[in-house]
Amino acid sequence: MPKKAIVTGGAGFIGSHMVDHLLKKGFRVAVIDNLKTGKRENISAKAKFYKQDITNLKSILNIFKKEKPDYVFHFAAQLDLRFSVDNPWQDAKENIIGGINIIEASRRIKLKKFIFSSTGGAIYGGAWKIPTPETYRPHPLSPYGVSKLSFEEYLHCYRHMRQNSLDSVSLRYANVYGPRQDSRGEAGVIAIFARKFLAGKQPIIFGDGKNTRDFVYVSDVVDANWRALMSKNPRHKIFNIGTGKETSINQIFQKLKKLTASQFKPKHGPAKAGEERRSVLACARARQELKWKPKIDLDTGLAMTVDWFR
Repeated sequence: MPKKAIVTGGAGFIGSHMVDHLLKKGFRVAVIDNLKTGKRENISAKAKFYKQDITNLKSILNIFKKEKPDYVFHFAAQLDLRFSVDNPWQDAKENIIGGINIIEASRRIKLKKFIFSSTGGAIYGGAWKIPTPETYRPHPLSPYGVSKLSFEEYLHCYRHMRQNSLDSVSLRYANVYGPRQDSRGEAGVIAIFARKFLAGKQPIIFGDGKNTRDFVYVSDVVDANWRALMSKNPRHKIFNIGTGKETSINQIFQKLKKLTASQFKPKHGPAKAGEERRSVLACARARQELKWKPKIDLDTGLAMTVDWFR
């Protein structure tokens, strides 16, 4: 019998790439997505699709009871940091309450492993240690970061209070980019700038553009999820997934300008509330325990991303 997986948010950017990978590995895959930000065309015809919101516990329980998955990849989330600043209650409803629904459904069918897509960019909160390791004390500066950290803690406590019934891994991503990228995600600046340049429109850099991020290509993130699935974890384990390399938004502007042969000069707007000044992840733990490392360098990844948007 082929192994079965449920991918929440499987119509979205990273989730849909994960679905494709699992299908290539011979898995039977079911996707749960409300299509609020995901796109139906992102989902392979080989995957079963349920249009459903994860905040609807009754429906989620029914889906899990019917599908009986071996594994869950939980990508579904409110993913807009700026939205979370203005709407923290909605962010919490989707990222915490919705997530607990997925945990409960997983627990009841005796799931083998739960892989959670967390965030490294928003959890560490103005970290003074750059690159930032998993041992650094999280201190989020946005409701989005708070909700992601809270859900990690729920995974931890469920493992203990439910008699070790749920093996789980949290992957704290750096800023993921690549084909199918949504402009509302943490690495949305690449999608926004690429689309603007290709459409002959002026991109706006918020703030002075000197704020930095760790940009990791989507195929490398999918590989990290796969390795997390194959790993043996005696407890809820957390891994940073990034490149450890720091790139400013001004540098991203210039690289994309060159790739699109644009003539636009940098134009700046007001800085956005809740955004980190520097965010770069130390990923030694993933290298050592998952045998994972990024394979796609930034220039190559940006070129492939621009080709896809073009």
